[in-house]
Amino acid sequence: MIRKVIISSFLNQILVGIVEDHRLAEFFLEKDENSRTIGNIYKGKIENVLPGISAAFVDLGLERNGFLYVDDVKTHAEDRPINELVKRGQEVLVQVSKEPEGRKGARVVSQISLPGRYLVLMPFDESLGVSRQITDARERARLREIGSQLTPPGMGLIVRTVAEGHDYEDLAGDLDELVKLWNDIISKSKRKSAPVLLHYDHDLIYRIMRDVVTEDIDTIIVDQPWIYDRIISITDKLDLNPATKIKLYDGEVALFEELGLSKDLEKATKKQVWLNSGGYLVIDQTEALVSIDVNTGKYVGSNNLKETVLRTNKEAAEEVAKQLRLRNIGGIIIIDFIDMDDEQDKQDVLEVLSQALAKDKTKSHVLGFTRLGLVEMTRKKAKTRLSHILETVCPHCRGTGRVFSQDTIAINLAQRICSLAREPEVKSVKVECHPLVAAKLIGKKKENLKLLEKRTNKEILVAGDDQFELDEIEVSLNVDKD
Repeated sequence: MIRKVIISSFLNQILVGIVEDHRLAEFFLEKDENSRTIGNIYKGKIENVLPGISAAFVDLGLERNGFLYVDDVKTHAEDRPINELVKRGQEVLVQVSKEPEGRKGARVVSQISLPGRYLVLMPFDESLGVSRQITDARERARLREIGSQLTPPGMGLIVRTVAEGHDYEDLAGDLDELVKLWNDIISKSKRKSAPVLLHYDHDLIYRIMRDVVTEDIDTIIVDQPWIYDRIISITDKLDLNPATKIKLYDGEVALFEELGLSKDLEKATKKQVWLNSGGYLVIDQTEALVSIDVNTGKYVGSNNLKETVLRTNKEAAEEVAKQLRLRNIGGIIIIDFIDMDDEQDKQDVLEVLSQALAKDKTKSHVLGFTRLGLVEMTRKKAKTRLSHILETVCPHCRGTGRVFSQDTIAINLAQRICSLAREPEVKSVKVECHPLVAAKLIGKKKENLKLLEKRTNKEILVAGDDQFELDEIEVSLNVDKD
């Protein structure tokens, strides 16, 4: 598989695409470096403790308080209620694990982690882990042994995927920097009062180079000289693979357009996703869960219906994993595959799904088929959904995906006209609106308008303007000034 990293800059925003086999697999966008909070470490103050929801709100010095759930408190293993773990007014060290979204503040954890190139230092957790992306048993055992030798007293470590093949000295050097960083944070914490920012994580370009660019990245393509120079300097600092090619693109067509990534992004916001076979997925996202429906569509397959269904479901399983990763979908996910009676076929589809999800760094768990024949799974909410990054709530439908019909708008408008025309000083009413609404208000042979004028005993003028939105209306009154 050919993997590339594409980095572009427009309007002081950084766009990053991870491309696998010429297809966009992941997308990152940093709109304003100063507004980013994820990964930041704060000395906060407990504002409120709410035992009813097992959570506390933490003043971080930001626009909205952070949300600290009981399971995210570093002593959560004691299984004590939140009001026994933290008290109002208490100062706490917390790290943002999830950006603010909508009316929700940032989610914070007291189980702080500091990522380096090869290791993640966990100052409040004495466990030792090795990335699940490293599958070779001998390599896992080797890295675990190095990790056990390096782990500082009272702290924990995670050996990252990129550590595969590296020796003790590489990991030890990385750890020294992380321990120094942590000591600096603690020192600053002792000098400053809450709420205060103690540590600001690196910008998007550095994080991509640190966290994403592994040995299997073939090429990094950028479209700005300053990004190229920055990557060269980061490459030296992080000791990245010298075989990875770094290219500066200077074409006339925008880089994302040239590589077809803009179209991939546009497709990733659609509800319907076509499969190569002619089948398709329908993805519906809500606050509580995500439902994915699989359909055969144009795919008729062979004369064997069972075989057609199995092939469609297998292809759909692979595509589901890709869409979850690209769209940054997390939480509870329900997949309605095409009905299968054979238990072995069901297991085959689950196996394809699990293997496809294994390529995703974000942790997921497939629970299997329910009694209703639906596949139930979860995926960790690690990043903001792509739809929330690229889109905003429609001002017309206000996020419902539907708007009032011309009939409903016309009825509401007629009621409004009657209310306004009731005032004795009003001589006539003029209405400007969308032509479809105007047609409903006037009616065939002006029958609706005549009834409205008879009911109000006032003159009513209706004008349709195709420059108006469907629900856009302007009403003006001709008032007797005497």
